[in-house]
Amino acid sequence: MAVLLALTVGVLVAGSIYLMLSRNLVRFIFGLTLASNAVNLLIFSTGQVARQGSAPPLISDGKTTLGHVVANALPQALVLTAIVIGFALLTFVFVLFYRAGEALQTVNTENMRVAEPGMRGGDPDGSRRAGSRRAGSWRRSPRTGRRGQGSPTGDKRRRKGRRPATGGKP
Repeated sequence: MAVLLALTVGVLVAGSIYLMLSRNLVRFIFGLTLASNAVNLLIFSTGQVARQGSAPPLISDGKTTLGHVVANALPQALVLTAIVIGFALLTFVFVLFYRAGEALQTVNTENMRVAEPGMRGGDPDGSRRAGSRRAGSWRRSPRTGRRGQGSPTGDKRRRKGRRPATGGKP
């Protein structure tokens, strides 16, 4: 029985990793749920519940110790706690992905990356991220409303404190 539980946990983990690596947020949620259930089953299987002849840890009347093989109650309590925490995490991720999908009009993570501010065309090498030198060429100028930063000599912030290129006096 322990081998069957170990194989079941392995299949659940493999399936959850496969789902979480896909580029769809709905599949990611299903993969996260499957991973949570796999961990719960793993913790539950360590409590020796499936062992032959195990019984609940109850002490009979008139005795002070357990006289028979019992299942460990701690993994069962941990699984109950993990179920509650997993449900809370699942609802948080669901609401987060719902808001992201609603705002970006897609559940595909590749399309969400294209919709990031400062990105244009989904630059795969990330050279046009916000804050980089190339990212500025895609921003709109607050003064003119056109794309680009304008000429280097026309921007007062860039030439402040610089000497002219001709070598003359400032």
